[in-house]
Amino acid sequence: LSAAGIPWSVLRNYSSASAKEKARRNAICERTELLEVLKARAKQLQASNVPEVTVNKVELAPLGNDKYQDPLRKVVAPGAAEEQPAPRGRDESPARPSSWVEKLKKEMYIRQLKVERKLSIAASQLAREGQAKAKPKAKAKPKAKAKPKAKAKPKAKAKAKAKAKPKAKAKAKAKAKKSQKSLKSPEAPKAPKAKVAAAWSQSHAGPHGLYACRKPRVAAVKEGAKAQWPRRVLEHKDSSQYKILQQTIQSSLECFLFLQQPEEAERFLLLYHSSPVKRRLLSVNAYNIVMRSWARKGCLQRINQLFSMLESVGLRPSLDSYAAALECMGRNQSSTKAVWRCVQQLKNDGFHVDELFQKCLFEEDEKEKVLRAIRIVQPNYQLPPPPKPQTCKSSLLQDFYSKEKMVPYPKLDFTVQELQERFQQQLEMELDNTVTIESVESTKPLTPQAIKARKLLATLRSQWHDSILQALQKSKCSMSKLKTVSGYNILYPYLCLMPDEEYVGIMLQILNTLSPQGESLAVLARELGSKIYNRYITQRKLRSRQLEKVQEVYEEYIHLLAKDSQPDKYLPREYWEKLVAEAGFGPSLNLKDCSWPYMLLMRLGMHMLELLVQAVKVPRNVLNPHLEPRFIPVLYHVYSFHSSWQVGLIKPHPIFSQIVSDAAETLLTFNSSAIPMLCPPVPWTSPNFGAFVLNDTKLMRFVDGAVQHQLLLEQCPPVNLHPVLDALNQLGNCAWKINQPVLDIIISIFNDKGNEKLDIPPPISEAPRPPAAPSNSSTCNKSQKHELLLCKKKTAEMHSLRMDALYKLSIANYVRDKVFWFPHNMDFRGRTYPCPPYFNHLGNDVTRAILLFAEGKPLGPKGLDWLKIHLINLTGLKKKNALQERLEYANEIMEEILDSADHPLTGRKWWMNTDEPWQALACCMEIAKASRSPDPAAYISHFPVHQDGSCNGLQHYAALGRDLIGAMSVNLMPCSVPQDVYSAVAQQVEEFRKKDAEQGVKIAQVLQGFVSRKVVKQTVMTVVYGVTRYGGRLQMEKRLKEIDEFPEEYLWEASHYLVKQVFNGIKEMFSATRDIQNWLTESAKLIAQSGRTVEWVTPLGLPIVQPYYRSRSTVLNCSMQNLSVKTSNGNQKPDTVKQKNAFPPNFIHSLDSTHMMLTALHCLRQGLTFVSVHDCYWTHALTVDVMNQICRQQFVALHSEKILQDLSEFMLEKYCSPGRETRALWQKKLMEQLSNVPKTGKFNLKKVMDSTYFFS
Repeated sequence: LSAAGIPWSVLRNYSSASAKEKARRNAICERTELLEVLKARAKQLQASNVPEVTVNKVELAPLGNDKYQDPLRKVVAPGAAEEQPAPRGRDESPARPSSWVEKLKKEMYIRQLKVERKLSIAASQLAREGQAKAKPKAKAKPKAKAKPKAKAKPKAKAKAKAKAKPKAKAKAKAKAKKSQKSLKSPEAPKAPKAKVAAAWSQSHAGPHGLYACRKPRVAAVKEGAKAQWPRRVLEHKDSSQYKILQQTIQSSLECFLFLQQPEEAERFLLLYHSSPVKRRLLSVNAYNIVMRSWARKGCLQRINQLFSMLESVGLRPSLDSYAAALECMGRNQSSTKAVWRCVQQLKNDGFHVDELFQKCLFEEDEKEKVLRAIRIVQPNYQLPPPPKPQTCKSSLLQDFYSKEKMVPYPKLDFTVQELQERFQQQLEMELDNTVTIESVESTKPLTPQAIKARKLLATLRSQWHDSILQALQKSKCSMSKLKTVSGYNILYPYLCLMPDEEYVGIMLQILNTLSPQGESLAVLARELGSKIYNRYITQRKLRSRQLEKVQEVYEEYIHLLAKDSQPDKYLPREYWEKLVAEAGFGPSLNLKDCSWPYMLLMRLGMHMLELLVQAVKVPRNVLNPHLEPRFIPVLYHVYSFHSSWQVGLIKPHPIFSQIVSDAAETLLTFNSSAIPMLCPPVPWTSPNFGAFVLNDTKLMRFVDGAVQHQLLLEQCPPVNLHPVLDALNQLGNCAWKINQPVLDIIISIFNDKGNEKLDIPPPISEAPRPPAAPSNSSTCNKSQKHELLLCKKKTAEMHSLRMDALYKLSIANYVRDKVFWFPHNMDFRGRTYPCPPYFNHLGNDVTRAILLFAEGKPLGPKGLDWLKIHLINLTGLKKKNALQERLEYANEIMEEILDSADHPLTGRKWWMNTDEPWQALACCMEIAKASRSPDPAAYISHFPVHQDGSCNGLQHYAALGRDLIGAMSVNLMPCSVPQDVYSAVAQQVEEFRKKDAEQGVKIAQVLQGFVSRKVVKQTVMTVVYGVTRYGGRLQMEKRLKEIDEFPEEYLWEASHYLVKQVFNGIKEMFSATRDIQNWLTESAKLIAQSGRTVEWVTPLGLPIVQPYYRSRSTVLNCSMQNLSVKTSNGNQKPDTVKQKNAFPPNFIHSLDSTHMMLTALHCLRQGLTFVSVHDCYWTHALTVDVMNQICRQQFVALHSEKILQDLSEFMLEKYCSPGRETRALWQKKLMEQLSNVPKTGKFNLKKVMDSTYFFS
């Protein structure tokens, strides 16, 4: 989603004019009708080659009652676009002077009245002619809903004739008649298609940003997308726009099913079915949903009608169609003959009765009813046995999955009873959807001012609650009236899914969390839409009784994990699948796909946001009694700029921010999915099921609106995903607890003005004060303005950092006495992440320091040494020294370590001067406790010890290329001290510099003494992840800026010189790495140029697709502003540059995630606790050695596979398959490129097994 709005050039007329209007009227959020008329006219003049009458007919309808209309641009533009080669120019007219503005307003009103009269006459004549096909036109009259569509096509045709000034009424009539014909004529079905497409505001916003527009009051969906676009959409059934339209229709039908309104569902279906053009958007699924809603009511006759409708449009019934028919018969106890006929037809269509139970998803008692129907004709019919579980065949995991080597799953330190109680707590939390917790600031004493502000806020909130409720009900009322007139309002069913109170609650929650700096419209709309969707899913799970089933299965599943039950040789996924198969009856655990298209979420969110902005007002004199007591809006819609993009923001009024700040409320409300789980997560068993009990979680995170990943995962054979699912389950099953002493110290500093050095953000009260403005404002010079701007920026940054820390610490404090779990999912490359977003072990130093494993293990003989080495690693002091030297150093400074542990804030504070101060302090405390215990080896430690990969990306490259020099510099070779690749590159660069300096290169001489490890580190690290010379230069510049002595005037030249030398240095040291990187880049470039996206499969079987397309913004037209929403669509052309540049780093990321997952699975087999932060692996001090061994074994095993060979073969098959006799030139080129796999060097991979510093 682009939070960016619409380019400034396109929107100039919006905001410049509206700013004048604001200034004139002093009403910041309310735009006036005149302004909209003005905009419409401006658009009309820009598209001057469109006949005026046509234009005016279109724009006329909304004028009467619509404040925010922007009626023209959408309909004029297609007509204009057809003739103009460079459509951009239309939108980029210069701003015009205000006298022009005044003239225009007058002219518009007069013209408006004239045209209104002409049109009403023309329309009434048409109504009299009353042909069946004229229905949409007649229907739309009262709300002007269909007028734009009727015009979309004729405009192009009328153009030739109407270039003169068509003023006579006769012409207007003729044109209106013609539009009727063109609606009917087979050769021009564009207009109705336009109607379909734009109804969902999927208007084609390609290079010339066309807009469809929605009326705010009744929120009627206006149509009028580019005339040719819908035809393309309807012809390309694979296009993702087409899929989105289909999905929107289906999700609306699902709403009616949920609301138990089969009549409405059928009526909605008929709107599409009855139009030859629009019915192409209906898939069998759409008809099936309506059948299911009738089946619940037992109306067999209606289902039979739907079957004949299917037949009439040439669609074949699917299994789901028969399931619905049989369910209905089961409810009615239909006659044997009827059931027999249905079963016969099912078989004639090539299905088998067993497939109903193997492939269909059921809700509530549907499964039982289908079975009952079948037993009417086959009394002894039994459910088919569940399919045999398949075993993953990956060569990397033969041992892991072999039944002979299976070991019982490790137990948690909880009884069945305790786990059941925890499950109930988690369930209650998710059913509530939100959790309200005490903030860590709540310990501060209450001031009289705060008490007063809280009272005021409570009063205002109750008023706002009522006014939002009223606004919502009013908007629903006008929508429900609308549907009788002109088809349907798309949003109406979505506003009926829950009690009105719930919608109001969601809106108030957004209001309460809005920052004083405001938030972009797009972000707020997405959040509102998602919250409603999540509540709906929760309700569906309850309604379909899916939750009951999950509860039953979970209560059995606990036995695998509880310490007081029999050990079982199953993995969590296998055990869950076994229990589900045994449960047999009841609803399916996966809901039928009911996800809402992204554009629909955004549209719904925008509607809620508009209601919120309209309804929430505050008395102007609430803080200052001397002002007049009129009501002003609490929220304002303003524009800001992000580079050349204009972004709409919603900002709270300073009065509201002041009250909230004074009230200093100490309660925070989070979505239940933001809190760690209080029971072990539900194991992942498929791409759609796992993690939370109720909250909908996707297995793979992706950019908003992208559907490719999910489709790829669903097409993938389930057995191929087992390793990935099992690894995620393993990470999610690690239990955690809070390190309370460290948390208390952090909270005390947080509440005492924070400490930037220790990464604890200070409160806003510590923000730099802006300079005092001179009494005469005109003397405010440039530097003062700049300073003021910097102060504002700093304050905004401080606010966001402070809130982030407040959230993390408050959640940690909330679970301080609990054991909790982090369910995991992954990104499209397979890298894993905890689902709760704020507080987790991927966080910064502060959050990691307050986490401990809930399970304790004795330190064992070497555990204390590992704790000491870990501490020295955290300080960053002895990176180049051997482990033994680090250990000796720790023993030397034991006094400092114990002092830090005993007197963290009052002692010598050694821990504060380390790289990771808080983790260092936590480690000091652990070492102190262990070393003081009677037998350190028996001391039970919960402390995670980390082992970090040494420049992990380069390690994978060096192993892929068997690159000897590269392998040595990233510690794949055994060595007595750790090799430091960054220092090695710095050394190499220094040699280049010396040579150049001797030859008199000025910049090389300037850089003498400045080339250090620190300067080159970031660039070296990111080279493997695809950093370009441009990005590298910026990194270098930043590092050089940090050196006070470096002459500033040479920054640009020096960074330019250095980045060139770093790239040369890496080329020399890692020759094979550069070859592989170039091969990957070149292959991706050719694939993308052929119009395909780059896909591959990881060695563990996870399918991956790069989601980079030439993003096309779809403009969502809302009354408040048009919102440009970037959607990532599979049918758009790939973004060649991104596909090419991102492939090497993404491929390496997919390998590092594979290595991590292999390590996780094999650690599980050895009974280790294991979690990871990408290439940093955590376990107990006792098991560090075992983990190190597994980690090396798995790296060797992974790279012993023919990774590049397999990649080449996969891609040759995918992109160059010998289907065609004559290969295109690009295919030959690509085949040549892919077949030419880089040669590998002489490095012996087995050496990694003995390398101490590979991970250390």
